[in-house]
Amino acid sequence: MTVPSSRLSQHAGRCLRWDARGNRWWWAGSGAHAVHAVAEQDPAPLACRLPDAAGLLAHCASGRVLLGLSKRLGFSEPGRDARARQLRVQPLVAVDAAEPRTAISDGSTDRRGFLVFGTRNVAADGRAIGSFYQFSGKYGLRRLALPVVAEASAICFSADGKRMFFADAQGCALLACDYDAERGRVGAVKVFAQLDAGATPRGAVLDTAGCLWNAQAGQLVQYAPDGKVVRRIALDCSSIAFGGAGLTQLAAVGEGGLFTVSVPGVAGQPDSPFDDHPSQ
Repeated sequence: MTVPSSRLSQHAGRCLRWDARGNRWWWAGSGAHAVHAVAEQDPAPLACRLPDAAGLLAHCASGRVLLGLSKRLGFSEPGRDARARQLRVQPLVAVDAAEPRTAISDGSTDRRGFLVFGTRNVAADGRAIGSFYQFSGKYGLRRLALPVVAEASAICFSADGKRMFFADAQGCALLACDYDAERGRVGAVKVFAQLDAGATPRGAVLDTAGCLWNAQAGQLVQYAPDGKVVRRIALDCSSIAFGGAGLTQLAAVGEGGLFTVSVPGVAGQPDSPFDDHPSQ
């Protein structure tokens, strides 16, 4: 099906997030090492360079932004550097430092405020060598016992935080597993939804009804809590997010830029800010 949409920005990108504090959409550039931010009535969208490509972006409890660059996590302070030509990124932790073939590809905060993310194989062979990790100030970096992938994607969490969804963007299934944030444990991995060949599942979010929305090749698909398809929207994008008043506005970003998509009667689950307070 085709639904009304409106373009907010022509800048291509990925890892779209809604900033409830600043009432802005944030995303990382896909064709350039940059971060962008825009409000619907903003006459001057923010755009500034990054030192490296970003695979994830998350807002923090303090107001900072957590970025996942190719091989490391780091903090930036857009409130301080918003009009700078290049955002400064304070390094936090290296990721897969001894493995040159991987880079951070996707991530999301869990309901506890910890970051869960994955990596992808950037080498020509495309083999499944990507992993999933959890990062927090309390426990540091912990590898999650999930299957290796060619490109980690579609990471999101149920409202109670006990179920994690994820995918291999080079695969044909959305997966789900049990998730324990404090222990950094996962289990009971199973297929949530089987996809068509070549679907390339990428960004995913959940709405308040427990439905999962997933950006796939040329379409945006809504799945019921049992994994059955509710609707398909013709839209080519790589990342999606709910935002605006009451989180009733769905936005999508891809090679064509940033769009809002009309889905009346649907509201999204809010992101949990990354817990960047000093650990006790």
